[in-house]
Amino acid sequence: MRSTIDTEALTRVALDAAEEAAILIMRGFRSRPATRTKGHEADLVTEFDEAAEQLVRARLAERSSLPVVGEEGGGDLTDAPTWVIDPIDGTTNFAHGHPCFAVSIGLMVAGLPEAGAVVAPALQTRWHGTRAGAFRNGKAIRVSDRANLGQSLLATGFAPNQEPKDASHNLRAFAELLPVARGIRRDGAASLDLCHTADGTFDAYWERGLHAWDVAGGAAIALGAGATITDLAGGPPDYRIGYLAVSNGRIHDALLAHLR
Repeated sequence: MRSTIDTEALTRVALDAAEEAAILIMRGFRSRPATRTKGHEADLVTEFDEAAEQLVRARLAERSSLPVVGEEGGGDLTDAPTWVIDPIDGTTNFAHGHPCFAVSIGLMVAGLPEAGAVVAPALQTRWHGTRAGAFRNGKAIRVSDRANLGQSLLATGFAPNQEPKDASHNLRAFAELLPVARGIRRDGAASLDLCHTADGTFDAYWERGLHAWDVAGGAAIALGAGATITDLAGGPPDYRIGYLAVSNGRIHDALLAHLR
């Protein structure tokens, strides 16, 4: 199925759509946009999420015939080549005026990320790529070469619907790794964590309970930059449920040992 689609061309389609959506959402940045919740007080959506997704869907439909799955508009993720979009990854950041948010568009085939574009307009940074290679602001990127977990900068996140009493909560792993690594960052946008791992800013990233739209674009970019991605036990990842460990490969076993 991978041989029947032109991932390079589709990556350009995704990047163009993401850049246009990024211009749209910047009109609402630091404007204190009205918010509503989606089943949990911390899970926010704004009018800009909805407008950006509508724009992205329209632009993708103009230049491809592939089905679309979006955070706001839904859709069915099958094994067929499918666009998977998050119109604003990091909506809470966006709503509060914090610059760590992005438009994320990924192409998934048979449940695997094949190509992606992530545009973070407030950071003036854009990433794109396929499994064959990845780029940040047009320049080729690779994961870091750091081999010592104690010298590594890690990233993680916490899903808004997780409670500390829930076994899937990330606090235990966070507490386990905090004294071991050089530092841990929590930017609040999985697509940015993946892209920052791809370009060597972070040496590794892990998180629990993500959705396909959170990771589709960034995971494709990370794989194109040479990242290793597994589930939290070291097995094949399921991007639909998003329990992921992502690293430069050299510290992956050490990271997994602490996550276990």
